[in-house]
Amino acid sequence: MVRPNTQLHPPRQPAALRPAATVLLLRDSPHGIEVLMTRRSMTASFAPGAYVFPGGGVDDLDQKHAVASVEHAQAATEFVAMDRAQIKRRISQSQHGCTQALAAIRESFEELGILLAHRSDGSWCTQQDIDALDRQTHFYPQMAAQGYTLAAHTVYTLAHWVTDRDMGRRFDVPFLVARMPEGQSPVADETEQFAPEWVRPADALARHALKQFFIIFPTIRTLERFAPFATVDDVLAACAHDRPLWTSCPRAGFYQSKESRYMEHEACFGELAMVCPDGHIVHHLDWQHDKPVPLLQHLMRLTAPNPGMMTGPGTNTYIVGTAGTGYIVIDPGPNDTDHVQRIFDATGGDIGAIVCTHSHADHAPAARPLQALVHATQKSTHRALTEVSQVCPILGMPSAATSRPSAQFTPDKLLQNKELLTQYLRWPEGENAINCTLQVIHTPGHAANHLCLVLQEDGLLFSGDHILNGSTTIIDPPDGNMTDYLDSLDTLAAACDQYNIDFILPAHGYVLTHCAGTDHAGGARRAIEALKAHRLKREAKVLVALQKLPAGSIEDLVPLAYDDVHPQLWPIAARSLTAHVERIRGL
Repeated sequence: MVRPNTQLHPPRQPAALRPAATVLLLRDSPHGIEVLMTRRSMTASFAPGAYVFPGGGVDDLDQKHAVASVEHAQAATEFVAMDRAQIKRRISQSQHGCTQALAAIRESFEELGILLAHRSDGSWCTQQDIDALDRQTHFYPQMAAQGYTLAAHTVYTLAHWVTDRDMGRRFDVPFLVARMPEGQSPVADETEQFAPEWVRPADALARHALKQFFIIFPTIRTLERFAPFATVDDVLAACAHDRPLWTSCPRAGFYQSKESRYMEHEACFGELAMVCPDGHIVHHLDWQHDKPVPLLQHLMRLTAPNPGMMTGPGTNTYIVGTAGTGYIVIDPGPNDTDHVQRIFDATGGDIGAIVCTHSHADHAPAARPLQALVHATQKSTHRALTEVSQVCPILGMPSAATSRPSAQFTPDKLLQNKELLTQYLRWPEGENAINCTLQVIHTPGHAANHLCLVLQEDGLLFSGDHILNGSTTIIDPPDGNMTDYLDSLDTLAAACDQYNIDFILPAHGYVLTHCAGTDHAGGARRAIEALKAHRLKREAKVLVALQKLPAGSIEDLVPLAYDDVHPQLWPIAARSLTAHVERIRGL
């Protein structure tokens, strides 16, 4: 895990979370599912003027009545309105889950006059029943006086949202779903909520895009998730296990000069989690090549100006160290004069070593020009030539005989698996000193001479091309080997356990992690496991393709094994397909 004293921004405690609940009331229409939304007051303390789903804070009475509701279900022997499956669900529903459901039911009544409740004979409460109630007085005593049973068993968990860490008011809120009772009509309370409206999720999103229907980030992402569902039954069936379909506590940064929010599965979330763990909105996510991007006090990323289909936004050059320790440069990139100069300027020429994760043309060619620039500077200071010869060595593993002519590489010093690169930085003293221990891990697969590096003190993995953010790396035989690649993933997973690695810094793309719920601890291992699962799933498709066309060529197999990939990418996919075929056939 990243050391707190290496963070760029001072620590702060996010606002405390308040328990809340919201419910999406759904109905079927000839045009698809519709959801009930209402506009919040312009004076509301949270999301003023936004269209939202009914809901609000959980209070003590919600919890008290949830306990009673579950106990009542346990004691019940016969319900008119609930079959045995529904009784079982009520009994199995946790008191916490029931509390949230009751809070959402109460808020729906208070805000919109919608009542998810049964009369004593088991029938649904009607509009006439609702009109006889007082929405301004205490809710639960009225329900008891009328003998109404709140229909918590008809409310299902869709998602779990935790308000972003930067917000002054934060909520821990399940987004629940329920079918709108027939015959009831929403009527806003005209104090907190206004203008109730039934709207198709896709229409709400389209109107929001036109700035006609203001909705906030969690609402947007929730509405987007309705695209696969045709009916309310489809939604309820997907939620039947009562576990959220997703859990998210978004993070925010700047993109194209605008504040932008991201969920855990999105490419830049891991970078925001590492750089701004407490939710500071300061980090800029635009890709640029003119200056390095600070990631930690002892870590910068300078992206080479070589964007493309194979390189994404460009090759990431990582600069590890401080002005006090000197620097180690990882993957200097292509031989671009301006990029080399920018690396030199970012380090002040104080480079202890240059490490190449492998010898491909977008990673290693800048090593010699950068070294020459450092050497020239050292000579100009009249240092002895014997000293100069030991300055800024190029480290790595030499290219194998299987490598392409464009990937020939011979380092000044051959790195060994598990080697520690401690001698290339000056080690400062003091309580707040930032020491950096880089360990080499040999990871053949993408290339025979590929290596990764672990920054042990912070649990960071520099993955080169072995793990990318936003795409899978090409395995191109003969220098690439699929079995070696998968075995190397296992090696990296073990290193994640050993060094508590949470974040992966790839040669292309943002810092990445894989969250479990809202927790990124151990996220690097989960990301590796997900990547391996993806590769094996692809290999299963290759095996099916081989069974259909046992004598088929690679060109014949690509459309079958990569039918979910755009045909434009098939020539590239054919390389990894060849590696899968060789692995399956044991070649």
